[in-house]
Amino acid sequence: MSYLLAIDTTAGTSVALLKDGKVLAELNNDLGMKHAELIGDAIQSVFNQTAIRPQVMDAVVVGRGPALFTGLRVGIAAGMMFAEAAGAQLFGAVSHDAIALAIYSTDGNLPPQPLLVHTDARRGEVYWALYGGLDSHGLPTLLAGPSVGKYDEVVESLTRQHGTLTDRTGGATATWVARLAELQLAAGVASRDTSALYLRAPDASLPKPNQQFGKRVSG
Repeated sequence: MSYLLAIDTTAGTSVALLKDGKVLAELNNDLGMKHAELIGDAIQSVFNQTAIRPQVMDAVVVGRGPALFTGLRVGIAAGMMFAEAAGAQLFGAVSHDAIALAIYSTDGNLPPQPLLVHTDARRGEVYWALYGGLDSHGLPTLLAGPSVGKYDEVVESLTRQHGTLTDRTGGATATWVARLAELQLAAGVASRDTSALYLRAPDASLPKPNQQFGKRVSG
């Protein structure tokens, strides 16, 4: 018997609770800018739905992105704190791998060419990763990425290298992050790395030393 809590905040706020691969409860909220306000209630909600105690968790997995700085760090921090408090093992999973797994698992009409998964990175750019199907363990095979760049330039470059692409966009959910982690655990390749994949500096930055703001007032 194995209990797994999954958290992903790369787009909205997504939490799922699984037992032996079966989804017991999940919550997906698409309010992308309210991760810090929602994450605590979301975790509490999936436990309230099942009457399962947090202390029985065997593992926690967090989506590592790539994604924007603020939302991503909220989910990872919440997962780290929960795992420590519950005495559960902590794992990290690349969120685009989870998106790819969901697409390969649910789209029966997917063409055989490489799959380009991309999500909004703002500044006119996308976070992207390229996949070449599922391996013998049922895991997405990464061909390139994850990285960040302007969509048209990414498509042009990858098409030159890999030929015609299948193009898909969408957000990761905790349920598919969990399913990815379960496959990785079964294959012996689950990662303890929970570092965030920002892929670029945050939009906000600290002021430089001696930087002054506003006008000097003389008196």
